[in-house]
Amino acid sequence: MASLVFGVAALALILMRQVKARPLGGSYVLVIVLGVIGLAETGAFLFGTQQFVSFLKGHNHHLALAVPDGPAMLVAAAGSLVLAAVTGAARAPSVRLWRQDGHVWRKGTALTVVLWLVSLGLHLGYDALVARGKADADFGAATMLLYFAVSLTVQNIILGARAWRLPGSSRYPASSYPARH
Repeated sequence: MASLVFGVAALALILMRQVKARPLGGSYVLVIVLGVIGLAETGAFLFGTQQFVSFLKGHNHHLALAVPDGPAMLVAAAGSLVLAAVTGAARAPSVRLWRQDGHVWRKGTALTVVLWLVSLGLHLGYDALVARGKADADFGAATMLLYFAVSLTVQNIILGARAWRLPGSSRYPASSYPARH
């Protein structure tokens, strides 16, 4: 249940940041925090909290899956991360980019918010479908923060690539193109 609460809180923070106009790039703290906590929650779910903590502390040098049909759950987790990458790529074009004050700025649109909510639904639906009969319903919640980290990372990579193509980037002289807003 705590994983689900953290996931919903993280999504609220992500959505607030997505719709606020701000410079592109900068801090990757949110992605790193989501990734680290997401890896910890996913590891604790797949291997059991005590075994996973013992492994991280160096007391145990191997991990045994603690969920029914463990190999299938590892494949399901990998599939979930592929879905995260796909949804991040699909959502990236919905974010507006423009040049202002010598920087590239970004702002998500209403479509960005809708695509985030669809992404969450796809994640939970996928995880519920593949985990059915193999593990309890906590699989989707346990992998949620890691899913968000991967999705945000892919979205940011694509936004960075789009920024390079904006008029005024180092590859295109600013005087050759009209400003776009």
